[in-house]
Amino acid sequence: MLELSFEDPEGLVSVGHALSTRSRVDVLQLLSTKKLNVVEIAEALKLPVSTVANNVKVLEAAGLINTELLPATRGAMKVCSRNYDDIHIGFNMPKTLPKGETTEYRVEMPIGHYSDCEVYPTCGIAGVDGFLFNEDEPVQFYHPKHIEAQLIWFRKGYVEYQLPLDLPSGAQVKSLEVSMELCSEAPNYDNNWPSDITLWVNGREISSWTSPGDFGGRRGKLNPAWWEDRATQYGLLKTWIIDGERATLDMMEISEINIGDLNLKQRPSVRIRIGVKDDAVHKGGVNLFGQQFGDYEQGIVMKVNYGME
Repeated sequence: MLELSFEDPEGLVSVGHALSTRSRVDVLQLLSTKKLNVVEIAEALKLPVSTVANNVKVLEAAGLINTELLPATRGAMKVCSRNYDDIHIGFNMPKTLPKGETTEYRVEMPIGHYSDCEVYPTCGIAGVDGFLFNEDEPVQFYHPKHIEAQLIWFRKGYVEYQLPLDLPSGAQVKSLEVSMELCSEAPNYDNNWPSDITLWVNGREISSWTSPGDFGGRRGKLNPAWWEDRATQYGLLKTWIIDGERATLDMMEISEINIGDLNLKQRPSVRIRIGVKDDAVHKGGVNLFGQQFGDYEQGIVMKVNYGME
Protein backbone atom coordinates (compact mmCIF):
# COMPACT_ATOMS: atom_id res chain seq x y z
CA MET A 1 0.00 0.00 0.00
CA LEU A 2 1.17 3.51 -0.82
CA GLU A 3 0.61 5.92 2.09
CA LEU A 4 0.32 9.64 1.27
CA SER A 5 -0.25 12.62 3.53
CA PHE A 6 0.28 16.38 3.80
CA GLU A 7 3.70 15.57 5.22
CA ASP A 8 4.74 14.83 1.63
CA PRO A 9 3.02 17.47 -0.53
CA GLU A 10 5.29 16.76 -3.49
CA GLY A 11 4.27 13.12 -3.41
CA LEU A 12 0.58 14.04 -3.24
CA VAL A 13 0.90 16.34 -6.25
CA SER A 14 2.92 13.81 -8.24
CA VAL A 15 0.50 10.94 -7.62
CA GLY A 16 -2.53 13.19 -8.15
CA HIS A 17 -1.15 14.28 -11.51
CA ALA A 18 -0.41 10.67 -12.49
CA LEU A 19 -4.02 9.66 -11.76
CA SER A 20 -5.60 12.69 -13.43
CA THR A 21 -6.21 11.09 -16.83
CA ARG A 22 -8.27 8.04 -17.77
CA SER A 23 -5.53 6.60 -19.97
CA ARG A 24 -3.03 6.42 -17.10
CA VAL A 25 -5.65 4.82 -14.84
CA ASP A 26 -6.29 2.27 -17.61
CA VAL A 27 -2.56 1.49 -17.75
CA LEU A 28 -2.53 0.76 -14.01
CA GLN A 29 -5.58 -1.47 -14.40
CA LEU A 30 -3.87 -3.46 -17.16
CA LEU A 31 -0.84 -4.02 -14.95
CA SER A 32 -2.91 -5.40 -12.06
CA THR A 33 -2.15 -9.06 -12.86
CA LYS A 34 0.93 -9.14 -15.09
CA LYS A 35 3.84 -7.25 -16.57
CA LEU A 36 3.44 -5.73 -20.03
CA ASN A 37 5.72 -3.88 -22.38
CA VAL A 38 4.83 -0.51 -23.88
CA VAL A 39 3.75 -1.96 -27.22
CA GLU A 40 1.45 -4.50 -25.54
CA ILE A 41 -0.15 -1.73 -23.48
CA ALA A 42 -0.65 0.41 -26.58
CA GLU A 43 -2.32 -2.47 -28.42
CA ALA A 44 -4.62 -3.28 -25.49
CA LEU A 45 -5.73 0.34 -25.06
CA LYS A 46 -5.74 1.15 -28.79
CA LEU A 47 -3.48 4.15 -28.22
CA PRO A 48 -0.34 5.32 -30.05
CA VAL A 49 2.88 3.88 -28.64
CA SER A 50 4.19 7.44 -28.17
CA THR A 51 1.18 8.33 -25.99
CA VAL A 52 1.62 5.22 -23.85
CA ALA A 53 5.36 5.90 -23.52
CA ASN A 54 4.66 9.40 -22.17
CA ASN A 55 2.04 8.07 -19.74
CA VAL A 56 4.47 5.42 -18.53
CA LYS A 57 7.05 8.14 -17.78
CA VAL A 58 4.50 10.05 -15.66
CA LEU A 59 3.44 6.92 -13.73
CA GLU A 60 7.08 5.93 -13.16
CA ALA A 61 8.00 9.42 -11.94
CA ALA A 62 5.17 9.18 -9.40
CA GLY A 63 6.47 5.81 -8.19
CA LEU A 64 3.27 3.99 -9.20
CA ILE A 65 4.97 1.64 -11.65
CA ASN A 66 8.42 0.19 -12.17
CA THR A 67 10.07 -0.32 -15.56
CA GLU A 68 12.99 -2.44 -16.68
CA LEU A 69 14.73 -2.81 -20.03
CA LEU A 70 14.79 -6.40 -21.27
CA PRO A 71 16.29 -7.91 -24.44
CA ALA A 72 13.94 -8.03 -27.45
CA THR A 73 14.18 -9.36 -30.99
CA ARG A 74 15.36 -5.93 -32.07
CA GLY A 75 17.19 -4.03 -29.36
CA ALA A 76 15.44 -3.77 -25.99
CA MET A 77 11.89 -3.37 -24.72
CA LYS A 78 10.61 -1.49 -21.67
CA VAL A 79 8.58 -3.84 -19.45
CA CYS A 80 6.23 -2.26 -16.89
CA SER A 81 4.93 -3.58 -13.56
CA ARG A 82 2.68 -2.00 -10.93
CA ASN A 83 4.20 -1.14 -7.56
CA TYR A 84 1.06 -0.85 -5.41
CA ASP A 85 -2.38 -2.42 -5.14
CA ASP A 86 -3.75 0.27 -2.82
CA ILE A 87 -3.23 3.99 -2.27
CA HIS A 88 -4.21 5.64 1.02
CA ILE A 89 -4.30 9.41 1.39
CA GLY A 90 -4.47 10.78 4.94
CA PHE A 91 -5.95 14.27 5.16
CA ASN A 92 -5.43 14.66 8.92
CA MET A 93 -2.38 16.61 10.02
CA PRO A 94 0.60 14.25 10.19
CA LYS A 95 2.02 13.12 13.49
CA THR A 96 5.63 14.20 13.64
CA LEU A 97 8.28 12.11 15.27
CA PRO A 98 9.83 13.96 18.23
CA LYS A 99 13.48 14.83 17.85
CA GLY A 100 15.74 12.25 19.41
CA GLU A 101 13.27 9.39 18.83
CA THR A 102 13.61 6.87 16.02
CA THR A 103 11.28 4.61 14.09
CA GLU A 104 11.68 1.82 11.57
CA TYR A 105 10.77 1.60 7.91
CA ARG A 106 10.61 -2.00 6.65
CA VAL A 107 10.15 -3.43 3.18
CA GLU A 108 10.46 -7.01 1.94
CA MET A 109 11.31 -7.71 -1.71
CA PRO A 110 10.44 -11.13 -3.22
CA ILE A 111 13.60 -12.65 -4.70
CA GLY A 112 12.04 -12.86 -8.16
CA HIS A 113 11.56 -9.09 -8.37
CA TYR A 114 15.14 -8.24 -9.31
CA SER A 115 15.64 -5.20 -11.54
CA ASP A 116 18.95 -6.24 -13.10
CA CYS A 117 21.07 -9.36 -13.41
CA GLU A 118 24.08 -10.94 -15.08
CA VAL A 119 24.44 -14.64 -14.35
CA TYR A 120 26.50 -17.57 -15.62
CA PRO A 121 25.90 -21.36 -15.42
CA THR A 122 25.27 -23.31 -13.43
CA CYS A 123 22.11 -21.28 -13.02
CA GLY A 124 18.37 -21.65 -12.71
CA ILE A 125 15.12 -20.49 -11.17
CA ALA A 126 12.54 -22.57 -9.30
CA GLY A 127 9.03 -21.63 -8.24
CA VAL A 128 6.69 -23.17 -5.74
CA ASP A 129 5.27 -25.59 -8.33
CA GLY A 130 8.38 -26.48 -10.34
CA PHE A 131 11.28 -25.15 -12.39
CA LEU A 132 10.30 -21.93 -14.16
CA PHE A 133 12.74 -22.54 -17.03
CA ASN A 134 15.31 -25.01 -18.28
CA GLU A 135 18.46 -24.96 -16.16
CA ASP A 136 21.72 -23.33 -17.26
CA GLU A 137 20.11 -20.87 -19.71
CA PRO A 138 21.01 -17.33 -18.49
CA VAL A 139 18.74 -15.70 -21.08
CA GLN A 140 15.72 -17.02 -19.14
CA PHE A 141 16.61 -14.74 -16.23
CA TYR A 142 15.22 -11.87 -18.36
CA HIS A 143 11.86 -13.54 -18.92
CA PRO A 144 8.95 -11.70 -17.17
CA LYS A 145 8.02 -14.94 -15.43
CA HIS A 146 11.12 -14.59 -13.22
CA ILE A 147 8.99 -12.67 -10.70
CA GLU A 148 7.57 -16.05 -9.56
CA ALA A 149 10.99 -17.23 -8.34
CA GLN A 150 11.30 -18.86 -4.92
CA LEU A 151 14.86 -20.14 -5.39
CA ILE A 152 17.55 -18.58 -7.60
CA TRP A 153 21.02 -20.00 -8.20
CA PHE A 154 24.04 -19.09 -10.33
CA ARG A 155 27.76 -19.82 -10.33
CA LYS A 156 29.01 -16.30 -11.11
CA GLY A 157 27.55 -12.83 -11.67
CA TYR A 158 24.86 -10.99 -9.71
CA VAL A 159 21.22 -10.12 -9.19
CA GLU A 160 20.21 -6.59 -8.18
CA TYR A 161 17.08 -5.28 -6.49
CA GLN A 162 15.68 -1.77 -6.26
CA LEU A 163 13.82 -1.29 -2.97
CA PRO A 164 11.69 1.81 -2.31
CA LEU A 165 12.90 4.27 0.32
CA ASP A 166 9.63 5.94 1.28
CA LEU A 167 10.58 8.11 4.25
CA PRO A 168 8.90 11.31 5.49
CA SER A 169 10.36 14.67 4.58
CA GLY A 170 13.15 15.62 6.99
CA ALA A 171 13.96 12.03 7.97
CA GLN A 172 17.53 11.39 9.09
CA VAL A 173 18.61 7.80 8.42
CA LYS A 174 20.47 6.26 11.37
CA SER A 175 21.05 2.73 10.08
CA LEU A 176 20.19 0.34 7.27
CA GLU A 177 19.78 -3.41 7.74
CA VAL A 178 19.62 -6.02 4.96
CA SER A 179 18.93 -9.71 5.55
CA MET A 180 18.47 -12.75 3.29
CA GLU A 181 18.95 -16.54 3.25
CA LEU A 182 22.00 -17.62 1.21
CA CYS A 183 24.43 -20.43 0.53
CA SER A 184 26.93 -21.55 -2.13
CA GLU A 185 25.99 -23.25 -5.42
CA ALA A 186 27.46 -26.73 -6.07
CA PRO A 187 26.31 -29.65 -8.25
CA ASN A 188 23.35 -31.14 -6.34
CA TYR A 189 24.69 -30.05 -2.91
CA ASP A 190 28.02 -30.06 -1.11
CA ASN A 191 28.27 -28.95 2.52
CA ASN A 192 31.98 -28.20 1.99
CA TRP A 193 31.88 -25.87 -1.03
CA PRO A 194 33.10 -22.36 -0.11
CA SER A 195 31.94 -19.30 -2.02
CA ASP A 196 32.77 -15.60 -1.59
CA ILE A 197 29.37 -13.88 -1.81
CA THR A 198 29.44 -10.07 -1.97
CA LEU A 199 26.83 -7.48 -1.01
CA TRP A 200 26.71 -4.01 -2.61
CA VAL A 201 24.42 -1.14 -1.55
CA ASN A 202 23.90 1.73 -4.00
CA GLY A 203 26.99 0.59 -5.89
CA ARG A 204 29.17 0.57 -2.76
CA GLU A 205 30.76 -2.79 -1.88
CA ILE A 206 29.88 -3.56 1.74
CA SER A 207 31.62 -6.91 2.27
CA SER A 208 32.17 -10.42 1.00
CA TRP A 209 31.03 -13.35 3.10
CA THR A 210 32.53 -16.80 2.56
CA SER A 211 29.67 -19.26 2.59
CA PRO A 212 31.02 -22.61 3.81
CA GLY A 213 28.89 -24.73 1.50
CA ASP A 214 25.79 -25.56 -0.50
CA PHE A 215 23.70 -27.14 2.21
CA GLY A 216 21.83 -30.43 2.02
CA GLY A 217 21.52 -33.72 3.87
CA ARG A 218 18.13 -32.76 5.33
CA ARG A 219 15.14 -31.07 3.74
CA GLY A 220 14.68 -27.34 4.02
CA LYS A 221 11.81 -26.56 6.38
CA LEU A 222 9.82 -24.70 3.70
CA ASN A 223 10.72 -26.61 0.54
CA PRO A 224 7.78 -27.76 -1.65
CA ALA A 225 7.15 -31.49 -1.96
CA TRP A 226 8.32 -31.68 -5.60
CA TRP A 227 11.86 -30.50 -4.75
CA GLU A 228 14.34 -33.42 -4.77
CA ASP A 229 16.25 -34.49 -1.65
CA ARG A 230 19.54 -34.60 -3.58
CA ALA A 231 19.37 -30.89 -4.42
CA THR A 232 20.22 -27.75 -2.40
CA GLN A 233 17.97 -27.63 0.68
CA TYR A 234 18.61 -24.56 2.83
CA GLY A 235 20.91 -21.61 3.49
CA LEU A 236 22.03 -19.40 6.35
CA LEU A 237 20.27 -16.18 7.31
CA LYS A 238 22.79 -13.35 6.98
CA THR A 239 22.21 -9.82 8.29
CA TRP A 240 24.23 -6.74 7.32
CA ILE A 241 23.84 -3.48 9.28
CA ILE A 242 25.36 -0.16 8.24
CA ASP A 243 25.07 2.62 10.83
CA GLY A 244 26.73 5.96 11.49
CA GLU A 245 30.07 4.42 12.39
CA ARG A 246 30.59 1.08 10.70
CA ALA A 247 29.21 -1.95 8.85
CA THR A 248 28.59 -5.28 10.54
CA LEU A 249 27.69 -8.79 9.41
CA ASP A 250 25.78 -10.80 12.00
CA MET A 251 26.89 -8.21 14.60
CA MET A 252 30.60 -8.62 13.76
CA GLU A 253 32.35 -5.50 12.44
CA ILE A 254 33.44 -5.91 8.82
CA SER A 255 34.40 -2.40 7.66
CA GLU A 256 34.34 1.32 8.45
CA ILE A 257 31.75 2.03 5.74
CA ASN A 258 28.98 4.07 7.35
CA ILE A 259 25.47 5.20 6.46
CA GLY A 260 26.74 8.50 5.09
CA ASP A 261 28.71 6.66 2.40
CA LEU A 262 25.53 5.27 0.81
CA ASN A 263 24.02 8.57 -0.48
CA LEU A 264 20.54 7.61 0.70
CA LYS A 265 19.23 11.20 0.63
CA GLN A 266 19.98 11.55 -3.08
CA ARG A 267 17.57 8.84 -4.25
CA PRO A 268 14.04 7.44 -3.58
CA SER A 269 15.25 3.83 -3.62
CA VAL A 270 18.05 1.57 -2.40
CA ARG A 271 19.90 -0.73 -4.82
CA ILE A 272 20.85 -4.07 -3.28
CA ARG A 273 23.16 -6.30 -5.32
CA ILE A 274 24.22 -9.87 -4.42
CA GLY A 275 26.83 -11.73 -6.42
CA VAL A 276 30.18 -13.43 -6.89
CA LYS A 277 32.97 -11.22 -8.25
CA ASP A 278 35.22 -12.19 -11.15
CA ASP A 279 38.28 -11.96 -8.87
CA ALA A 280 36.74 -13.86 -5.94
CA VAL A 281 39.07 -16.40 -4.35
CA HIS A 282 36.22 -18.91 -3.98
CA LYS A 283 33.91 -18.81 -7.02
CA GLY A 284 31.40 -21.20 -5.51
CA GLY A 285 28.22 -19.49 -6.66
CA VAL A 286 25.05 -18.35 -4.92
CA ASN A 287 21.73 -19.86 -3.88
CA LEU A 288 19.19 -17.22 -2.84
CA PHE A 289 16.06 -18.43 -1.05
CA GLY A 290 12.57 -16.94 -1.11
CA GLN A 291 9.63 -17.21 1.27
CA GLN A 292 8.74 -20.78 0.22
CA PHE A 293 12.19 -22.39 0.08
CA GLY A 294 14.88 -23.07 2.67
CA ASP A 295 14.50 -22.49 6.41
CA TYR A 296 13.44 -18.83 6.69
CA GLU A 297 10.08 -17.50 5.50
CA GLN A 298 11.33 -14.28 3.93
CA GLY A 299 12.71 -12.73 0.78
CA ILE A 300 15.14 -9.82 0.92
CA VAL A 301 14.26 -7.71 3.97
CA MET A 302 15.43 -4.12 4.35
CA LYS A 303 14.96 -2.14 7.56
CA VAL A 304 15.78 1.53 7.83
CA ASN A 305 16.00 3.14 11.27
CA TYR A 306 15.44 6.90 11.13
CA GLY A 307 14.69 9.99 13.21
CA MET A 308 13.68 13.56 12.34
CA GLU A 309 16.09 16.41 11.75
